[in-house]
Amino acid sequence: MVTTPVYMDNHATTRTDPRVLDAMLPLFCQQYGNAGSTSHSFGWTAKAAVDAARESVAEQIGALPREIVFTSGATESNNLAIRGVCEHVKRRGNHLISVTTEHKAVLDPLARLSKNGFEVTLLPVRSNGRPDAGQIDLDQLAAAIRDDTALVSVMLANNEIGVLQPLAEIGQLCRARGVLLHTDATQAVGKLAVHVDRLQVDLMSFSGHKIYGPKGIGVLYVRRRSPQVRLEPQIDGGRQESGLRSGTANVPGVVGLAKALELCAAEMPTESTRLAELRNRLYQGLCDRIPGISLNGPALDSGEPADSMGSRGAGSESAANLTGFGHGRLAGNLNCCFGDVDGEALMMSMRDLAVSSGSACSSADPTPSHVLKALGLNDDQTRASLRFGLGRFNTPEEIDFAIDTVTHAVERLRQLTDRRS
Repeated sequence: MVTTPVYMDNHATTRTDPRVLDAMLPLFCQQYGNAGSTSHSFGWTAKAAVDAARESVAEQIGALPREIVFTSGATESNNLAIRGVCEHVKRRGNHLISVTTEHKAVLDPLARLSKNGFEVTLLPVRSNGRPDAGQIDLDQLAAAIRDDTALVSVMLANNEIGVLQPLAEIGQLCRARGVLLHTDATQAVGKLAVHVDRLQVDLMSFSGHKIYGPKGIGVLYVRRRSPQVRLEPQIDGGRQESGLRSGTANVPGVVGLAKALELCAAEMPTESTRLAELRNRLYQGLCDRIPGISLNGPALDSGEPADSMGSRGAGSESAANLTGFGHGRLAGNLNCCFGDVDGEALMMSMRDLAVSSGSACSSADPTPSHVLKALGLNDDQTRASLRFGLGRFNTPEEIDFAIDTVTHAVERLRQLTDRRS
Protein backbone atom coordinates (compact mmCIF):
# COMPACT_ATOMS: atom_id res chain seq x y z
CA MET A 1 0.00 0.00 0.00
CA VAL A 2 1.42 3.38 -1.05
CA THR A 3 0.73 6.44 1.08
CA THR A 4 0.13 9.51 -1.07
CA PRO A 5 1.36 12.00 -1.98
CA VAL A 6 4.63 10.33 -3.00
CA TYR A 7 7.74 12.48 -2.76
CA MET A 8 10.33 12.20 -5.56
CA ASP A 9 11.92 15.64 -5.44
CA ASN A 10 14.91 14.86 -3.21
CA HIS A 11 17.25 17.15 -5.16
CA ALA A 12 15.16 20.10 -3.94
CA THR A 13 15.18 18.99 -0.32
CA THR A 14 15.06 15.83 1.74
CA ARG A 15 12.97 14.68 4.65
CA THR A 16 14.86 15.04 7.92
CA ASP A 17 15.90 11.62 9.14
CA PRO A 18 14.25 10.87 12.53
CA ARG A 19 17.68 9.95 13.91
CA VAL A 20 18.89 13.44 13.02
CA LEU A 21 15.89 15.01 14.72
CA ASP A 22 16.58 12.99 17.86
CA ALA A 23 20.12 14.39 17.98
CA MET A 24 18.81 17.96 17.59
CA LEU A 25 15.88 18.03 19.99
CA PRO A 26 17.79 18.43 23.30
CA LEU A 27 19.49 21.53 21.91
CA PHE A 28 16.20 23.41 21.57
CA CYS A 29 14.78 23.13 25.08
CA GLN A 30 17.39 21.58 27.38
CA GLN A 31 20.90 22.51 26.19
CA TYR A 32 19.84 25.80 24.57
CA GLY A 33 22.82 28.03 25.36
CA ASN A 34 24.62 30.37 22.98
CA ALA A 35 27.91 28.83 21.88
CA GLY A 36 29.47 32.28 22.17
CA SER A 37 28.60 32.62 25.88
CA THR A 38 31.82 31.88 27.74
CA SER A 39 30.77 32.68 31.29
CA HIS A 40 28.43 29.79 32.16
CA SER A 41 27.77 26.10 31.60
CA PHE A 42 24.96 26.64 29.09
CA GLY A 43 27.38 28.34 26.73
CA TRP A 44 30.13 25.80 27.42
CA THR A 45 27.78 22.93 26.59
CA ALA A 46 26.67 24.59 23.34
CA LYS A 47 30.25 25.29 22.31
CA ALA A 48 31.24 21.69 23.04
CA ALA A 49 28.40 20.49 20.80
CA VAL A 50 29.51 22.78 17.96
CA ASP A 51 33.15 21.75 18.37
CA ALA A 52 32.26 18.06 18.25
CA ALA A 53 30.11 18.59 15.17
CA ARG A 54 32.89 20.54 13.46
CA GLU A 55 35.33 17.68 14.11
CA SER A 56 32.84 15.15 12.77
CA VAL A 57 32.13 17.09 9.56
CA ALA A 58 35.84 17.62 8.98
CA GLU A 59 36.54 13.92 9.42
CA GLN A 60 33.86 12.94 6.90
CA ILE A 61 35.36 15.08 4.10
CA GLY A 62 39.06 14.71 4.94
CA ALA A 63 39.49 18.24 6.29
CA LEU A 64 40.79 19.85 9.48
CA PRO A 65 38.22 21.15 11.98
CA ARG A 66 39.53 24.71 11.57
CA GLU A 67 38.79 24.47 7.83
CA ILE A 68 35.03 24.07 8.44
CA VAL A 69 32.93 27.25 8.37
CA PHE A 70 29.25 26.88 9.27
CA THR A 71 26.83 29.02 7.24
CA SER A 72 23.09 29.21 6.62
CA GLY A 73 23.35 26.95 3.57
CA ALA A 74 25.11 26.34 0.26
CA THR A 75 23.92 29.60 -1.29
CA GLU A 76 25.65 31.61 1.41
CA SER A 77 28.67 29.31 1.21
CA ASN A 78 28.93 29.84 -2.55
CA ASN A 79 28.71 33.60 -2.14
CA LEU A 80 31.31 33.62 0.62
CA ALA A 81 33.66 31.48 -1.46
CA ILE A 82 33.34 33.34 -4.77
CA ARG A 83 32.94 36.90 -3.57
CA GLY A 84 35.27 36.29 -0.64
CA VAL A 85 38.11 35.34 -2.99
CA CYS A 86 37.37 38.14 -5.44
CA GLU A 87 37.06 40.89 -2.85
CA HIS A 88 40.28 40.01 -1.06
CA VAL A 89 43.00 42.54 -1.81
CA LYS A 90 45.63 39.86 -2.45
CA ARG A 91 43.70 37.92 -5.08
CA ARG A 92 45.63 36.76 -8.11
CA GLY A 93 43.59 38.60 -10.78
CA ASN A 94 40.16 39.55 -12.11
CA HIS A 95 39.40 36.52 -14.28
CA LEU A 96 36.96 33.79 -13.18
CA ILE A 97 36.02 30.48 -14.82
CA SER A 98 32.86 28.45 -14.30
CA VAL A 99 30.37 26.33 -16.27
CA THR A 100 27.13 27.17 -18.08
CA THR A 101 25.23 24.51 -16.10
CA GLU A 102 26.08 25.76 -12.62
CA HIS A 103 23.39 26.48 -10.04
CA LYS A 104 22.13 30.06 -9.88
CA ALA A 105 23.80 30.33 -6.47
CA VAL A 106 27.08 30.34 -8.42
CA LEU A 107 26.02 32.02 -11.66
CA ASP A 108 24.34 34.99 -9.98
CA PRO A 109 27.36 35.98 -7.83
CA LEU A 110 29.51 35.66 -10.96
CA ALA A 111 27.11 37.89 -12.87
CA ARG A 112 27.29 40.50 -10.10
CA LEU A 113 31.09 40.40 -10.19
CA SER A 114 31.09 40.76 -13.97
CA LYS A 115 29.36 44.12 -13.51
CA ASN A 116 32.15 45.22 -11.17
CA GLY A 117 35.21 44.78 -13.32
CA PHE A 118 35.65 41.00 -13.31
CA GLU A 119 35.82 38.92 -16.48
CA VAL A 120 33.89 35.65 -16.36
CA THR A 121 34.40 32.70 -18.71
CA LEU A 122 31.60 30.10 -18.73
CA LEU A 123 32.63 26.78 -20.22
CA PRO A 124 30.19 24.75 -22.36
CA VAL A 125 29.31 21.13 -21.64
CA ARG A 126 29.06 18.07 -23.84
CA SER A 127 25.72 17.80 -25.62
CA ASN A 128 22.80 15.51 -24.93
CA GLY A 129 22.86 12.04 -26.44
CA ARG A 130 26.44 11.31 -25.41
CA PRO A 131 27.24 9.00 -22.47
CA ASP A 132 29.13 11.91 -20.86
CA ALA A 133 26.51 14.56 -21.61
CA GLY A 134 26.89 17.52 -19.27
CA GLN A 135 30.59 17.10 -18.52
CA ILE A 136 33.11 19.79 -19.40
CA ASP A 137 36.08 19.30 -21.70
CA LEU A 138 39.29 19.40 -19.66
CA ASP A 139 41.25 20.71 -22.64
CA GLN A 140 38.87 23.66 -22.89
CA LEU A 141 39.36 24.37 -19.20
CA ALA A 142 43.13 24.23 -19.56
CA ALA A 143 42.98 26.64 -22.49
CA ALA A 144 40.72 29.03 -20.55
CA ILE A 145 43.05 29.40 -17.53
CA ARG A 146 45.15 32.58 -17.73
CA ASP A 147 47.82 34.23 -15.63
CA ASP A 148 45.15 36.48 -14.09
CA THR A 149 42.64 33.69 -13.34
CA ALA A 150 41.74 34.03 -9.67
CA LEU A 151 39.23 31.21 -9.28
CA VAL A 152 37.67 28.23 -11.04
CA SER A 153 34.24 27.11 -9.79
CA VAL A 154 32.85 23.77 -11.00
CA MET A 155 29.88 21.92 -9.48
CA LEU A 156 30.71 18.34 -8.51
CA ALA A 157 27.21 16.92 -9.15
CA ASN A 158 24.55 18.79 -11.09
CA ASN A 159 21.20 19.33 -9.39
CA GLU A 160 19.12 18.84 -12.56
CA ILE A 161 20.79 16.11 -14.62
CA GLY A 162 22.98 14.50 -11.96
CA VAL A 163 26.15 14.64 -14.03
CA LEU A 164 29.42 14.26 -12.12
CA GLN A 165 32.35 16.37 -13.23
CA PRO A 166 35.90 14.88 -13.23
CA LEU A 167 36.81 17.06 -10.28
CA ALA A 168 40.07 15.38 -9.30
CA GLU A 169 41.36 15.99 -12.83
CA ILE A 170 40.13 19.57 -12.64
CA GLY A 171 41.76 20.00 -9.23
CA GLN A 172 45.08 18.68 -10.47
CA LEU A 173 44.97 21.06 -13.44
CA CYS A 174 44.15 24.06 -11.26
CA ARG A 175 46.80 23.16 -8.70
CA ALA A 176 49.46 22.89 -11.42
CA ARG A 177 48.50 26.35 -12.70
CA GLY A 178 48.33 27.95 -9.24
CA VAL A 179 44.59 28.70 -9.47
CA LEU A 180 42.11 28.25 -6.62
CA LEU A 181 39.30 25.72 -7.18
CA HIS A 182 35.83 26.00 -5.64
CA THR A 183 33.14 23.35 -5.97
CA ASP A 184 29.46 23.49 -5.14
CA ALA A 185 29.17 19.96 -3.79
CA THR A 186 25.64 20.34 -2.46
CA GLN A 187 24.25 17.39 -4.41
CA ALA A 188 27.35 15.22 -3.97
CA VAL A 189 28.28 15.33 -0.28
CA GLY A 190 26.57 12.49 1.55
CA LYS A 191 25.97 10.60 -1.69
CA LEU A 192 29.57 10.19 -2.82
CA ALA A 193 32.71 9.68 -0.74
CA VAL A 194 33.98 13.24 -1.09
CA HIS A 195 37.55 13.87 0.13
CA VAL A 196 38.89 17.40 -0.28
CA ASP A 197 42.55 16.42 -0.69
CA ARG A 198 41.88 13.74 -3.29
CA LEU A 199 39.72 16.19 -5.21
CA GLN A 200 42.35 18.93 -4.70
CA VAL A 201 39.67 21.54 -4.02
CA ASP A 202 40.40 24.72 -2.07
CA LEU A 203 36.80 25.67 -1.28
CA MET A 204 33.70 23.46 -1.10
CA SER A 205 30.05 24.28 -0.34
CA PHE A 206 27.18 22.07 0.81
CA SER A 207 23.91 22.11 2.78
CA GLY A 208 22.29 20.06 5.51
CA HIS A 209 18.84 19.75 3.97
CA LYS A 210 20.07 17.80 0.92
CA ILE A 211 21.40 14.97 3.13
CA TYR A 212 18.37 14.29 5.36
CA GLY A 213 19.39 17.04 7.78
CA PRO A 214 17.75 20.35 8.71
CA LYS A 215 17.26 23.40 6.54
CA GLY A 216 19.08 26.63 7.34
CA ILE A 217 22.54 25.15 7.91
CA GLY A 218 25.45 24.67 5.54
CA VAL A 219 29.21 24.40 5.33
CA LEU A 220 32.01 26.10 3.48
CA TYR A 221 35.28 24.19 3.53
CA VAL A 222 38.19 26.66 3.32
CA ARG A 223 41.66 25.21 2.80
CA ARG A 224 44.09 26.40 5.48
CA ARG A 225 47.25 24.65 4.26
CA SER A 226 49.16 24.42 0.98
CA PRO A 227 47.76 26.84 -0.09
CA GLN A 228 46.08 28.83 2.65
CA VAL A 229 42.99 30.43 1.17
CA ARG A 230 42.17 33.97 2.27
CA LEU A 231 38.64 35.32 2.01
CA GLU A 232 36.96 38.66 2.58
CA PRO A 233 34.02 38.10 4.98
CA GLN A 234 30.55 38.87 3.61
CA ILE A 235 28.79 39.24 6.99
CA ASP A 236 30.20 41.42 9.76
CA GLY A 237 29.09 41.73 13.35
CA GLY A 238 30.57 39.20 15.74
CA ARG A 239 33.59 37.54 14.14
CA GLN A 240 32.27 34.03 14.69
CA GLU A 241 33.60 31.17 12.53
CA SER A 242 37.20 32.44 12.70
CA GLY A 243 36.05 35.85 11.56
CA LEU A 244 34.68 34.59 8.24
CA ARG A 245 30.98 34.42 9.11
CA SER A 246 29.50 36.51 11.90
CA GLY A 247 26.30 35.43 13.61
CA THR A 248 25.13 33.32 16.53
CA ALA A 249 25.81 29.65 15.87
CA ASN A 250 22.77 27.56 14.89
CA VAL A 251 23.66 24.87 17.41
CA PRO A 252 20.77 22.45 16.67
CA GLY A 253 21.38 22.86 12.95
CA VAL A 254 25.12 22.30 13.26
CA VAL A 255 24.59 19.14 15.30
CA GLY A 256 21.88 17.95 12.91
CA LEU A 257 24.08 18.45 9.85
CA ALA A 258 26.94 16.52 11.45
CA LYS A 259 24.64 13.65 12.42
CA ALA A 260 23.11 13.55 8.94
CA LEU A 261 26.54 13.37 7.33
CA GLU A 262 27.61 10.57 9.69
CA LEU A 263 24.53 8.55 8.72
CA CYS A 264 25.13 9.15 5.02
CA ALA A 265 28.71 7.93 5.32
CA ALA A 266 27.66 4.78 7.17
CA GLU A 267 24.89 3.89 4.74
CA MET A 268 26.40 5.16 1.49
CA PRO A 269 27.45 1.87 -0.17
CA THR A 270 24.07 0.14 0.20
CA GLU A 271 22.03 3.31 -0.30
CA SER A 272 23.75 4.25 -3.56
CA THR A 273 23.23 0.76 -4.99
CA ARG A 274 19.58 0.69 -3.93
CA LEU A 275 18.85 4.13 -5.39
CA ALA A 276 20.50 3.28 -8.71
CA GLU A 277 18.36 0.14 -8.93
CA LEU A 278 15.19 2.10 -8.16
CA ARG A 279 16.14 4.81 -10.65
CA ASN A 280 16.77 2.28 -13.41
CA ARG A 281 13.51 0.50 -12.60
CA LEU A 282 11.68 3.80 -12.91
CA TYR A 283 13.24 4.69 -16.24
CA GLN A 284 12.73 1.24 -17.73
CA GLY A 285 9.12 1.18 -16.57
CA LEU A 286 8.42 4.58 -18.11
CA CYS A 287 10.11 3.61 -21.38
CA ASP A 288 8.14 0.35 -21.57
CA ARG A 289 4.81 2.11 -21.25
CA ILE A 290 5.26 5.58 -22.74
CA PRO A 291 6.46 6.13 -26.33
CA GLY A 292 8.70 9.06 -27.15
CA ILE A 293 10.71 9.32 -23.93
CA SER A 294 14.33 10.47 -24.07
CA LEU A 295 16.96 10.72 -21.35
CA ASN A 296 18.45 14.10 -20.44
CA GLY A 297 22.04 14.08 -19.25
CA PRO A 298 24.63 11.31 -18.95
CA ALA A 299 23.96 7.62 -19.35
CA LEU A 300 22.45 5.59 -16.53
CA ASP A 301 24.14 2.67 -14.79
CA SER A 302 25.89 0.55 -17.39
CA GLY A 303 26.69 -2.18 -14.90
CA GLU A 304 30.29 -1.03 -14.43
CA PRO A 305 31.12 1.78 -12.00
CA ALA A 306 32.92 4.69 -13.64
CA ASP A 307 35.70 6.64 -11.95
CA SER A 308 34.97 10.31 -12.53
CA MET A 309 37.70 11.07 -10.03
CA GLY A 310 39.93 10.55 -13.03
CA SER A 311 42.77 8.21 -13.89
CA ARG A 312 45.11 10.32 -11.79
CA GLY A 313 42.60 10.55 -8.94
CA ALA A 314 42.01 8.66 -5.76
CA GLY A 315 44.18 5.61 -6.21
CA SER A 316 42.96 2.36 -4.71
CA GLU A 317 39.67 3.56 -3.26
CA SER A 318 36.54 2.08 -4.83
CA ALA A 319 35.29 4.01 -7.84
CA ALA A 320 31.72 3.18 -6.90
CA ASN A 321 32.20 4.82 -3.52
CA LEU A 322 33.74 7.89 -5.11
CA THR A 323 31.50 8.62 -8.04
CA GLY A 324 28.20 6.80 -8.01
CA PHE A 325 27.38 4.76 -11.09
CA GLY A 326 27.47 4.54 -14.86
CA HIS A 327 29.10 7.33 -16.82
CA GLY A 328 29.22 9.70 -13.88
CA ARG A 329 25.65 10.34 -12.71
CA LEU A 330 24.08 10.55 -9.27
CA ALA A 331 22.43 7.27 -8.36
CA GLY A 332 19.06 8.83 -7.51
CA ASN A 333 18.79 11.22 -10.45
CA LEU A 334 16.56 10.81 -13.50
CA ASN A 335 15.68 13.59 -15.94
CA CYS A 336 13.43 12.71 -18.88
CA CYS A 337 11.84 14.48 -21.83
CA PHE A 338 8.27 13.40 -22.59
CA GLY A 339 7.61 14.23 -26.23
CA ASP A 340 4.47 16.22 -27.10
CA VAL A 341 3.69 16.93 -23.45
CA ASP A 342 4.15 20.15 -21.48
CA GLY A 343 6.09 19.41 -18.32
CA GLU A 344 4.23 21.97 -16.21
CA ALA A 345 0.87 20.56 -17.30
CA LEU A 346 2.15 17.08 -16.56
CA MET A 347 3.19 18.03 -13.03
CA MET A 348 -0.09 19.80 -12.36
CA SER A 349 -2.02 16.70 -13.43
CA MET A 350 -0.13 14.50 -10.93
CA ARG A 351 -1.15 15.91 -7.56
CA ASP A 352 -0.15 12.70 -5.78
CA LEU A 353 3.40 12.65 -7.15
CA ALA A 354 5.94 15.31 -6.20
CA VAL A 355 8.52 15.84 -8.96
CA SER A 356 9.94 18.99 -10.57
CA SER A 357 10.85 20.54 -13.88
CA GLY A 358 14.22 21.77 -12.68
CA SER A 359 15.92 23.55 -9.81
CA ALA A 360 13.66 24.48 -6.90
CA CYS A 361 15.53 27.77 -6.61
CA SER A 362 14.48 28.69 -10.18
CA SER A 363 10.85 27.55 -9.96
CA ALA A 364 9.58 31.14 -10.11
CA ASP A 365 11.47 31.71 -13.37
CA PRO A 366 9.27 30.87 -16.41
CA THR A 367 12.21 30.58 -18.79
CA PRO A 368 13.32 27.07 -19.86
CA SER A 369 16.00 25.34 -17.81
CA HIS A 370 19.42 26.78 -18.56
CA VAL A 371 20.95 23.37 -17.79
CA LEU A 372 18.90 21.54 -20.41
CA LYS A 373 19.43 24.37 -22.89
CA ALA A 374 23.18 24.00 -22.37
CA LEU A 375 22.84 20.33 -23.37
CA GLY A 376 21.36 21.42 -26.70
CA LEU A 377 17.64 20.88 -26.02
CA ASN A 378 15.24 23.36 -27.60
CA ASP A 379 12.54 25.24 -25.68
CA ASP A 380 9.83 22.65 -26.38
CA GLN A 381 12.06 19.81 -25.23
CA THR A 382 13.08 21.57 -22.02
CA ARG A 383 9.46 22.36 -21.21
CA ALA A 384 8.54 18.72 -21.80
CA SER A 385 11.11 17.50 -19.26
CA LEU A 386 10.74 16.37 -15.66
CA ARG A 387 13.29 15.65 -12.94
CA PHE A 388 12.87 12.71 -10.56
CA GLY A 389 14.98 12.78 -7.41
CA LEU A 390 14.94 9.50 -5.50
CA GLY A 391 16.03 9.33 -1.89
CA ARG A 392 16.43 7.30 1.28
CA PHE A 393 12.74 6.89 2.01
CA ASN A 394 11.52 5.90 -1.47
CA THR A 395 10.35 2.31 -1.94
CA PRO A 396 9.89 -0.06 -4.90
CA GLU A 397 6.13 0.26 -4.45
CA GLU A 398 6.42 4.02 -4.88
CA ILE A 399 8.42 3.51 -8.08
CA ASP A 400 5.60 1.40 -9.51
CA PHE A 401 3.08 4.02 -8.38
CA ALA A 402 5.10 6.72 -10.15
CA ILE A 403 5.24 4.68 -13.37
CA ASP A 404 1.45 4.24 -13.34
CA THR A 405 0.78 7.87 -12.43
CA VAL A 406 3.06 9.36 -15.07
CA THR A 407 1.83 6.95 -17.75
CA HIS A 408 -1.83 7.78 -17.18
CA ALA A 409 -1.10 11.53 -17.05
CA VAL A 410 0.91 11.50 -20.28
CA GLU A 411 -1.74 9.46 -22.08
CA ARG A 412 -4.47 11.84 -20.93
CA LEU A 413 -2.57 14.96 -21.99
CA ARG A 414 -1.66 13.52 -25.38
CA GLN A 415 -5.28 12.60 -25.99
CA LEU A 416 -6.35 16.16 -25.20
CA THR A 417 -3.72 17.48 -27.59
CA ASP A 418 -4.91 15.14 -30.35
CA ARG A 419 -8.53 16.26 -29.91
CA ARG A 420 -7.60 19.93 -30.12
CA SER A 421 -5.56 19.38 -33.26
